[in-house]
Amino acid sequence: MPDVFVNYRTDDEEATATLIERELSRRFGDRRVFRASKSIGIGQAFPRELLTAVRRSSVLLAVIGARWADARKADGRRALDDPTDWTRREIVEAFESGALVVPVLVGRTTRLDRHALPPELAELADCQYLRFDTRDADSGLRRIGDELARTIPQLAEAEQRIDGEPGAVQTRNEVGRVDGSAVQARDYRHDQSGGIGNVGRDVGTFINNASGPVHTGSGAQHNTTRHGGVEIHGDGGSYVERGTVNNDFGGRRDREGHR
Repeated sequence: MPDVFVNYRTDDEEATATLIERELSRRFGDRRVFRASKSIGIGQAFPRELLTAVRRSSVLLAVIGARWADARKADGRRALDDPTDWTRREIVEAFESGALVVPVLVGRTTRLDRHALPPELAELADCQYLRFDTRDADSGLRRIGDELARTIPQLAEAEQRIDGEPGAVQTRNEVGRVDGSAVQARDYRHDQSGGIGNVGRDVGTFINNASGPVHTGSGAQHNTTRHGGVEIHGDGGSYVERGTVNNDFGGRRDREGHR
């Protein structure tokens, strides 16, 4: 049974609704947060599934953007004035079932005008809202989750269980703004028992416990058996032959004794 029903208008703030649902699902568990396109399986009757989910939810989040109130249907009528409009039906059903209805106003200028709402939705303008600004999405998502956890005890309990699961990790972004892809490790630890490169502030080429021929330079690697040893050729290549380290850099060969 879901605890949170995410209500939205497809041609208004669907992307924001998806973002909110995914964060709440990560925090409280996927099965506790309902969003139609995610939660209704193929072949299921969506009218029945939508209304059942609303009736069983403790809270409905009505995600409202700048186009929410004035969205039009194909015949030109305002969608909110149509009793069959699903965005409207879900909110009305939540009020009738006694669920907590929370408007989530997207952007800094979005407002709810009671006089612009149909009578069935006028109560929505009286509900204390949350504001979500996409320019500060992290803190907005955190606040929504915090308010829900404070208001709905079973969500707080679900979050504690998830945090207590083996392997659960809370990661804070220490990279800063990233244009492209980044991989962040929560902790770095390596018990080095031999290798090549540097381990510390900058991790370069590192080879641990190599059990075969290794080439760390540029160029091709060719392995041949000679006098029982291994020979590796290439620019910047190194090979070990019968206790002697041989470096072959661009055709110039240097030797040094190795014990």
